[in-house]
Order: sequence, then structure tokens, then C-alpha cells
Amino acid sequence: MTADRPHDFGTGTDAGTGTGTGPHHLGTAEGTGPHLGTDEDSGTGIDTHDGAGRGFGTDDGAGIGIGTASGTDAARGGEITAIADAETTGTTGVKSIAPPGAETTGTPGHPARPGSDSGGGPGGGILGRAHRALTLGIISVVSLVAFEASAVNTAMPVAARALDGIGLYAFGFSAFFTASLFAMALAGEWSDRRGPLGPLFSGIAAFGTGLLIAGAARSMGMFIVGRGVQGIGGGLVVVSLYVVVGRAYPERLRPSIMASFSAAWVVPVIVGPLVAGTVTEHLGWRWVFLAIPALILLPLVVMLPALRTLPRTRPASAGGVRQVLGSRRCLLALAVAVGACLLQYAGQHPAWPALLPAAVGLALLAPGIVRLLPRGTFRAARGLPSVVLLRGLAAGALVAAESFIPLMLVTQRGLSATLAGLSLTGGGLTWALGSYVQSRPRLEPYRERLMGLGMLLLALAIALVPLALLDGVPAGIVAAAWTIGGFGMGLNISSAGVLLLKLSRPEEAGSNSASLQMSDALGNVTFVGLGGVLFVAFGGGEIAAHASAAAAASGVADHSVAFVAVFATMALVALAGAVTTCRLK
Repeated sequence: MTADRPHDFGTGTDAGTGTGTGPHHLGTAEGTGPHLGTDEDSGTGIDTHDGAGRGFGTDDGAGIGIGTASGTDAARGGEITAIADAETTGTTGVKSIAPPGAETTGTPGHPARPGSDSGGGPGGGILGRAHRALTLGIISVVSLVAFEASAVNTAMPVAARALDGIGLYAFGFSAFFTASLFAMALAGEWSDRRGPLGPLFSGIAAFGTGLLIAGAARSMGMFIVGRGVQGIGGGLVVVSLYVVVGRAYPERLRPSIMASFSAAWVVPVIVGPLVAGTVTEHLGWRWVFLAIPALILLPLVVMLPALRTLPRTRPASAGGVRQVLGSRRCLLALAVAVGACLLQYAGQHPAWPALLPAAVGLALLAPGIVRLLPRGTFRAARGLPSVVLLRGLAAGALVAAESFIPLMLVTQRGLSATLAGLSLTGGGLTWALGSYVQSRPRLEPYRERLMGLGMLLLALAIALVPLALLDGVPAGIVAAAWTIGGFGMGLNISSAGVLLLKLSRPEEAGSNSASLQMSDALGNVTFVGLGGVLFVAFGGGEIAAHASAAAAASGVADHSVAFVAVFATMALVALAGAVTTCRLK
């Protein structure tokens, strides 16, 4: 055990020397004699030889001590307790003095708070008294985003055909992710400098505004603009929620709250496609977008009182709007977003004039990405860089494949928008199941292996989808495959969030959360864009915008190659993610 922060007590290589075989050693490594600051013994006491007393500086925090490394200690009899980050190898001294009989918890960088649910107190979980309101608020926000995502996937093929925009189909998705990429960097800077409340509520407002623009669009171009505004809102919201989790929940509850993120998708993925399909077929696709903003008020009402109880962030000296927007990180993210747009445009317009936007896009994209993500991300350096990289590979492969599934089922198999959307429902259910599995404490030592298994399951699921293009294979193969992929994503995505917070210092939680979400968005932009390029290159853009379902179904052979190219590529991306899991620690 190494002390990598100042003022550490009780590490085996920090203060003092020797192995503890003599009396009164300070900072011994083995602790076979009486000492202060053991590295291995649990609860070794002063002037004892068997470790039965209360110790100072124990490694696992089983005793009452100064500078324990586990992050939470029971406070007994008014003893001084130390709350430290479990992910650090050293501790940072005394944090608080608890009254007799109180229970204290600490999150990285924050003092212990009496009356929390560190132990078996009245608020013993994410739905306990201490965290219930905030948890319900978070679930409400995630459910809103989930409902929008499932509804849009269902309505998008109809909207693109109605606006004569099949050739720009992929832009309807990538515009959201490209804009969110910039917004995530903005949210990270904003949260670190002024706290997460500003970006959270601004994001919810932008999300609703984008829905209204998309629903009222009269052209595919305006529709794409609306999706971009939605993306700004989504990027602000998702990073802010990660920062809220890091500040409001002790480490032992974070796997559970991450699992609740996935559980919040269960009802929306069941109800969303059915509602969106019914509305699309009977009222029109526009109402899928125009009706959702009415649901925004519920998360606001539920979450606001709980958020007011969070520790206030003292504004940084350079924490104004101009300073945040003009920060190096935000400017780099803007360059990346513009570069991604230019590259995708050039990819879908394969002609000599497209070389100029392609070159400009690459010049903006490449340097910005390298500087925005943790050093070593693109070479899969061990630890945090590989966590960030894996998130982009997993999310990009899934979203790119999922974006083309409804289009394939509507145009190649003649399914209705409702049935095409429902084919994705099973994936949402098993995603929640996989997320629940990864949150079990007994599986914590195997988290990296679970993530590798998850990526293999995702690759298998994507590879099975194009079988629906074969004669004699029922379209239901897609639904079956997506239940496998959803379980794999549940194992993977929630675990990535847990590992990120575990590897982040308190003052870096905002920027690292933004890096994780930016990798997610960058993966979506890159692979949805690549999917769009492949789809058009192999003839998929020739699907008639207003062709009837029966006519489209009769032309399976004409466009099946375009869909196979997309799904085969994304299966390979998922396999690359499985290899990356070997570098997580």
C-alpha cells in the first residue's frame, strides 16, 4: 500500500520503518507488534499484541481510526473518525468528529454527515429516507430520456420518409449525439466550477425545446436542427446526473444507483414503442415529439427539493458563463463536434468536392479528441483510459445497430412502425436485468470479467440481427437477439460508471464523468456516421421515400447488402470492446 496523497497516516511505506516486530513502530507494514498505522491487520490497537483493541490507521477500517482507507467507519462513543476515498491508497487525515451513537458517511472530497445511511441506519439504501427523494427524481429524469429514445426510434423511419430524408436518416441520430458531445464538455466544466444544478436544469429545458422544434419541422434539415438542440439538453443532463451521484451517494450505494439508471428504462421501453407506434399511425409522427415536453414538469417537481440539500459548490474564481464557454475543454469539444459533422457530410457525399470538408473535419476532430479524453485512451492504457474507451465502443456499436433495426424491419420486412419499435423492447428489459446483476456485492471482484462477457453478448446479438433478411427466418429473430444484447449492455454500461467514479479524485469527478459521456457520444457519432456512410455506399439511400410497405418488402434483395454491411461492422466493433476489457485494471 502506497501513500500517494499528502499527510497520510498508517501506510506500510509511509511513516516509520520496519516490520513491526518491535514495540511502538509508526507506520509498520506487517503489524506483528504494537504500533500505530498498520497496513494489513484489521483493528489493531494501541499496546496490544493480538489486534483486539481499537487501532489507528488500519487498512480496512474495521477499527476506529485516524486515516482509514475503506471510506467509512462506525463512530462509537464520540471517537474521531476518518472518512476517506476507498479508491485512494492513502488517506487525508481527520474529517469530522461524530457525536456518540451517530453514524457517519463520507463521499470523496466531502465531510462526513451525521444521520446518513452508511450502516444499517434508517436510510439504508438508495430508497432509504436519506436518499429517497433524490433517487426518485433521478429515475424520473432518466425515464423521460428513455421514453424519448424509444419513441424516436419507433417514429424515425416514418418521419424520414415523410420529410423525404431517407438519405439523411443517420443524421437524425448523429445530430443528437454530435451536439451532446459539446454539451457534455460544457456540463463537466460548469459542474466543476459552479455545481451540477445549473447544467442539469438548463439541459432539461433545452431537451424539451429540441423536441418542439423537431415536431414542428417542415423539412429534414429543420428536423435535424431540432435533434441537435435535444442533444445539447441530453448532454448537459447526463453529465450533471453523474456528478450528483458522485456527491450525494456513498461509494457502497453507487452500483445500486447506477443499476436504477437502467431500471428506469424498463417501463419506457415497454410503453414507448407501443405508444409511439400508435400515435404515429393514428395521429402522425409529429405528435410523438410534441407531446413529450409535457412530461418534463414531473422530474422538475420531484427533484428540486432533494437537490437543494446537496452541498453547495463555491463558484470558482473563473466560473462565469464566458469563462466556462471559453475554457479550453469546451472549445476543443466544439471543434470535435464541428469536425464530426463535416466528416459525416463528406462520407455521405462521395465526390471530389467533399474532400475539402473531410480534410477540415479531420483537422478539427483528431487533435481535439486526443486532448479531451484521458491520456492513453486510444491506446487502451490500463485503468481509467480503457474504461473511457470501452464506453465509446459499447455505446457506439449498440446505437449504430439499433438505429437501423426499425428501418430494416419497416422497409425490408414490411412491419408497421409499432411492431418494428417493439422488437427493441426485450433489450431494455434485459438491460435492466444485467445492470441489477452487476450491482450484486458478491460479484464486485469480477466486474472486469462481467464487462468482457457483456461485450461478447453484444457482438453476438448484432451478428444475429441480419438473419432477419433471409427468406424463411422470422422477423422475431431480431427481438430475440436484442434481449441478448441488452443483457450484455446492462453488465457493461453500469459497471463503467462505477469504475469511473472509483478511479476519479473528487475534484476530477465532473471532468472525468464528462470524458466518459463524451466517449459515449463520440462513439455514437462515429459509428452511427460510419453506419450511414456504409448504408449509402451499398445502395441503402435508394430506398423510395414514399414506397409502400408491401413494395419495400418485395425489394429485400435490393437493399439487404446495405444493412448487412452496417450490422457486420458493428459486431466487429463490439468484439474490439471485448478485447479492451482486458486493460481495465
